[in-house]
Amino acid sequence: MRPPTLRLKPRFRHTLYGAFWTLFITGGAWLAADQLKESANGDLWQEAGSYLLTLHGGAAMVSLMLLGALVPLHVAPGWRSRRNRLAGAAMVMFNAALVMTAFGLYYAGSELLRPWISDIHIGFGLSLPALFLIHVVAGRRRR
Repeated sequence: MRPPTLRLKPRFRHTLYGAFWTLFITGGAWLAADQLKESANGDLWQEAGSYLLTLHGGAAMVSLMLLGALVPLHVAPGWRSRRNRLAGAAMVMFNAALVMTAFGLYYAGSELLRPWISDIHIGFGLSLPALFLIHVVAGRRRR
């Protein structure tokens, strides 16, 4: 008997990919805008950064819903099938780290911790697309 496919339905998969890419693009663009807020056009970059963070937060809310749906549809069956566990577990850990650090950035009042939380969030966020690609490619090779 062939093991069940763990591939997501196209509509869900495309929505998930779109949400993740929106997070990556808005997060990266915010990083650029944040660096430019001290330039000659600082007010423009400050305003752009504000809009980018709003879009980033909205995409994060959508992503949280999609990640919640992903657990019973993909994560749990994938774990039970013993396929692509290393990259899958890394994906779960990276996303959990991003959720926790996002929570910390939004709610932490400590100006001592905030730069650390921000750096961790940025590091995981910039690394996630590479891990995402590894997970998808490894999963497709094992089918």
